[in-house]
Amino acid sequence: MKILYLETSSKNCSVAISDNEKLLCLCEEVSENYKQSESLHTFVEWVLEGAGISMKDIQAVSLGKGPGSYTGLRIGAASAKGFCYGLKIPLIAVNSLESMMEPFLGKNYDYIVPLVDARRMEVYTAIYDGNTGEEIAATEAKILDEHSFTEFADKKIIFVGDGAKKAKEILQLPNAEFNESIYPSAQYLIKKTLEKIEKKDVEDIAYFEPFYLKDFHGVKKKKSED
Repeated sequence: MKILYLETSSKNCSVAISDNEKLLCLCEEVSENYKQSESLHTFVEWVLEGAGISMKDIQAVSLGKGPGSYTGLRIGAASAKGFCYGLKIPLIAVNSLESMMEPFLGKNYDYIVPLVDARRMEVYTAIYDGNTGEEIAATEAKILDEHSFTEFADKKIIFVGDGAKKAKEILQLPNAEFNESIYPSAQYLIKKTLEKIEKKDVEDIAYFEPFYLKDFHGVKKKKSED
């Protein structure tokens, strides 16, 4: 089963194709300017070419549904739904934090904590068991302070994601590790996507919305004075 994966929730615009669990091609780029609107469809063309297949060979689309960048999620969701409508194939949606946790499973950590940078001292986060990947604490928007995660002070824990930088400066956890270079990536959606397909856990394309976690607050421009 050939599956197209889109992950646009962060600064990393990431696209992949797998044949069941085998990764065929990956194309991604981290940009401070959030290049999803410019790059996403080009990356889709590149991974199709790299995998040696065409769009009509794709049998499902998997989307990193967030939380993360509001604009990035809108772009990814619109593209995923468009592909699914056009090809009449299912849409699978996976929590983007799970793709950040995946590379660290089975690496002798008690807990893996993705941290997606939000505003000021806020992060989007969840807590996962370091061996099984089981969700220990549900996804939430959390304000970091020196008391955050202190219940895990005696555990081997790793914080991953661009929010780990500010966490490292404030958290009082002697056994913690921090990896600031991790972003949600399409290549790490494969395992969870196949599990969802097995369970027939697919989205209703007409009503699907990304996992924004919080309402979008736009900045109103001030009216210029005459």
